[in-house]
Amino acid sequence: MTLGNAATRAMENKVVVVTGAGRGIGREIALLMAAHGAKIVVNDTGVSVSGDPGSETPGDEVVAKIVAQGGQAVASRDSVAEWSSAQRIIETAMDSYGSIDCVVNNAGILRDKIFHQMSPEDWEAVVRVHLFGSFYVSRAASGRFREKNGGTFVHMTSASGLVGNFGQANYSAAKLGIVALSKSIALDMARYGVRSNCICPFAWSRMVGSIPNTPDQEARLAKAKSVTPDTIAPIAVFLASDAAAGVTGQIFAVRLNEVFVMSQPRPIRSVHRSEGWTQEALAEHMLPTLKSSFSPLDRSADVFSWDPV
Repeated sequence: MTLGNAATRAMENKVVVVTGAGRGIGREIALLMAAHGAKIVVNDTGVSVSGDPGSETPGDEVVAKIVAQGGQAVASRDSVAEWSSAQRIIETAMDSYGSIDCVVNNAGILRDKIFHQMSPEDWEAVVRVHLFGSFYVSRAASGRFREKNGGTFVHMTSASGLVGNFGQANYSAAKLGIVALSKSIALDMARYGVRSNCICPFAWSRMVGSIPNTPDQEARLAKAKSVTPDTIAPIAVFLASDAAAGVTGQIFAVRLNEVFVMSQPRPIRSVHRSEGWTQEALAEHMLPTLKSSFSPLDRSADVFSWDPV
């Protein structure tokens, strides 16, 4: 990654907070944002995929790389999962650069368990980092965006939430919740010139690599390794840039060279009964009328069943 020339630097002098930026997708987003002229707060706590404390400082390595390439970056090791520490992440941007223009909510952990074996601790830990963390950091930045009458949020959702997957009730619930959070931000803050969008990334990362393998998934996961995190970074830069003015409240999936705009729930079919409904009438009339429009019990692999191209 090299710093681009001024004509192509879409984020020139903008200040961007990227959470979970020490590795994987977050790292590539931070590097590309910097290459486009942004000043970066590289937030990463250095924890393991499951959220256990660690001594590594991957965020410092990303900062060093950005600085070595002539960019500007500072590290933050504050957790997104607590209100007070999320405030400090935004304060780091303000103290370092005097402003903030974009938040990329990328931090996440996984604790996969089949539903009937999932502990309350596994549920809460994942939801707290993904959903609470996205709210805390976004809320901390929202006042600054309102003051300057502008700003952008880019949130990471997942096909596990949008479509479904085995053994990820905590992660799926949090990731679908992030979609609703993003839409609410887009609605509530449009009057202040603030935009909010989601990215559903398909890319090989530490988190994907930690998902338990089953024989039917091994070949698919092997192919997934060819889809590297750097393929996600360009759309994050685009959504954060002025080139995406007017784009808000949307969900974009990125899968190697493919970009999808994802649907959002809307009524698809209805049935009316002037005298009202009873349980018997629902079984006799509603069910056979609407059943052909029911959503199948899909998971991500069923919907995105072809190889990345």
